[in-house]
Amino acid sequence: MNSSVLILNRLWQAVNWCTARRAFNLLYCGHAYVVHKNKDDFYTLDFFEWKEHSQAYHGSDVVHTVSFKIRVPKVILLLLFEKVPRKEVKFTRHNVFERDGYLCQYCGGKFDPSYLNLDHVIPRERGGKTTWENVVCSCIRCNSKKGNRTPQEAGMKLLKKPKKPKWRPLFIAGKFPIDESWEKFLDINSWEVNITE
Repeated sequence: MNSSVLILNRLWQAVNWCTARRAFNLLYCGHAYVVHKNKDDFYTLDFFEWKEHSQAYHGSDVVHTVSFKIRVPKVILLLLFEKVPRKEVKFTRHNVFERDGYLCQYCGGKFDPSYLNLDHVIPRERGGKTTWENVVCSCIRCNSKKGNRTPQEAGMKLLKKPKKPKWRPLFIAGKFPIDESWEKFLDINSWEVNITE
């Protein structure tokens, strides 16, 4: 009941994930459909259709009740929610490290957080602000070498220009295994949209 289920909005965009327990609740209340793949096509089933479909299934990912069994869905589609949640990524030390992949943006080395600093590309003494676009992850050695100079003055080069990360609802998806049935919905490039006049 605690396995992960992908949530799609009404426009079939991945917006979050939930536990199987929550997915069953949404299905039973009529707020969502199961998205099921058959060969290359996707189709939707309400709770009772999914329950009926589950009777012929013999896998281990099922929930048994007193009178029936039901398969745990992999993907559900919300019927009324069409927005993609927009949130700001909070500017924190940890989030800068995450954005930069724990890589020093000067030497490219990967370090434990205890050996990393935040470096202002344009030093604060010169009007540099503490923003996503001016702060990078840097190892202690490179931070000391750069000092209160710009990278150019210190003869150093940034691996990439710092920028504000975009928040994705499924950013947390990297923290647990992603089911292969999710891939079609998580990969934006897999959707082909043809507009005809």
